[in-house]
Amino acid sequence: MTKRIFSGAQPTGNVHLGNYLGALKNWVALQHEYESFFCIVNLHAITVPQDPALLAEKTRDLARIYLAVGIDPNVSTVFIQSDVHEHAELTWVLNCVARMSELQRMTQFKDKVQKLSISNIDNTEERQSYADASARFVLRESPTVGLFDYPVLMAADILLYQTDLVPVGDDQRQHLELTRDIAVRFNRDYGETFKVPDAYIPKLGARIMSLSDPSKKMSKSDDDPNGCVLLMDDADTVQKKFKRAVTDSGTEIRFDPQRPAINNLLEIYHLITGKTQQEVEDHFAGKGYAQLKGDLAESTIEFLRPFQQRVREITDEQLDQTLDQGREKAQKIARVTLDHVFQRTGIAVNR
Repeated sequence: MTKRIFSGAQPTGNVHLGNYLGALKNWVALQHEYESFFCIVNLHAITVPQDPALLAEKTRDLARIYLAVGIDPNVSTVFIQSDVHEHAELTWVLNCVARMSELQRMTQFKDKVQKLSISNIDNTEERQSYADASARFVLRESPTVGLFDYPVLMAADILLYQTDLVPVGDDQRQHLELTRDIAVRFNRDYGETFKVPDAYIPKLGARIMSLSDPSKKMSKSDDDPNGCVLLMDDADTVQKKFKRAVTDSGTEIRFDPQRPAINNLLEIYHLITGKTQQEVEDHFAGKGYAQLKGDLAESTIEFLRPFQQRVREITDEQLDQTLDQGREKAQKIARVTLDHVFQRTGIAVNR
């Protein structure tokens, strides 16, 4: 029997090259090996304040991007999280299985709260002092319960579909471990109900770093817009961002984890062009950083051009059809799982 994978992304900000190389590129390949469910996780997005109209627009934009990068709706199930109400229903049940101590250990929650705390301080000097002191959980406005609890919603997302594998980045390992713990605990207390999923973490591309600070992951929330190449950036913008990318000392262009800036640029080039690492090093032998940045910009522009054209060609009617089809298939499977959960927990009255 074909194994099943599930993954999703939030419709906030703009999708960038790191998202593609670290996740979407792998999804496109994996869909031909596994039964695949790819979700736009808009319920996760509202754990922090959002502009409602913009969130609705970004949700549809992300669905278009899924299709434009090569996710085939005739092969994979593409759907919006909020369209399948079973996600929210299962989350409540799993909230009654998860432990507060487990959620309190989630490092992403701590990081996000600290980032929110710093961003709420107006004075630059005070903000730096706050960051240096690593003060914890002091907010002018407290974080939402949803921000604290969203790993349980993530667990529900995964467990609803009896998922075998979850393509995740290194920063999501802890959340997947929580999902596994919740599944094991539920199965122990109520009987075998959920598959216990495993992580699928690619060896390359799982962590593309910022062009302006290679110690940080490329992020759509980066304070420096030059650190992040967006999938919808035009050619001039792409060239400028790579031209401004930081480099390491030395002149030799080769893969070297001890020189993270150059290593990051070479890995992007390797993944964009499909050349082997040896072919990449041979190509840049005896050349300088300007050549590396120029060639990388041109390769990225050539990759983005047909992708951006596909995004523009997807009509609202085509998108609606894909999302309706995805919702129907996802809900059919999710309903079976939730019915089993309700029966085993004793809340399936008159079912």
